[in-house]
Amino acid sequence: MLVSLYFLVFLSVALGVLFALGFIYAAKTNQFRDVEEPKYQMLRDPD
Repeated sequence: MLVSLYFLVFLSVALGVLFALGFIYAAKTNQFRDVEEPKYQMLRDPD
């Protein structure tokens, strides 16, 4: 019983660290730079 609790705590901490690292990677590679621009691109004339 106690072993499964330790496993679940370890698993939740590991997933939290994994998601945090993914967020930091996305922020450092400028993937959140301009989220408003794509919806306006379709309204511009290609002229």
